[in-house]
Amino acid sequence: MPRILGVATIGQAPRDDIAALFAQHAPPGTKVILRGALDGLSDAEVDLLKPEYGGDTLYTRLRGGRDVKISKKAVIARSPELLAKLRNDGCDAIVYACTGDFPPMEGDENVLFPSRILNGLCTGLLPRGRLGLLIPLAEQAEKLGAKWSRAGLEVVAEALAPSAGMDEADAAARRLAAKKPDLVAMDCMSYTPATKEWVKPGLGVPALLAITATGRVLREMLE
Repeated sequence: MPRILGVATIGQAPRDDIAALFAQHAPPGTKVILRGALDGLSDAEVDLLKPEYGGDTLYTRLRGGRDVKISKKAVIARSPELLAKLRNDGCDAIVYACTGDFPPMEGDENVLFPSRILNGLCTGLLPRGRLGLLIPLAEQAEKLGAKWSRAGLEVVAEALAPSAGMDEADAAARRLAAKKPDLVAMDCMSYTPATKEWVKPGLGVPALLAITATGRVLREMLE
């Protein structure tokens, strides 16, 4: 019987780019169901969900391709209903497709959070040293730096919009490389394998891409 993978995005469905990337890493025949926390909202209603401060800021792409900043608190409030719908879809595994650090939420049992995967990989690969972050928004640097901070680790960050092109990605990579990181984490689910290819030459060190790292773990869970 085909397995069913549920993908919860903080934005809106459809997100064919995210669904397709997860499908590539799932076992053959896996059905992917993607739902968004902002599904059913108009553009005007989404625009009302403004972040209250830097640490409340999430980046996402809406249906139709518009990039927005939204309130993390608003997304958390809508997440229990989102996860319940995916469970009702009969999903064998669910991934919450955002690299943000989320508190316990109703219905999040056995849900895979990419931030925990990235953090575990970075801890294992770089117990001590300097971790570089590529992040969507400059105003997230302080909050995300604190999220990644641990004893023996220095964190440096550089902003790169996931919608940026090759030249912008290369420039951001070279700015981050100037800060001499030992390893880089690409801290947003909207960064793609193409983004990683664009930043690799300028970085000169290994880079971990959230969506593919998460996809590989999901394959282990679904096989």
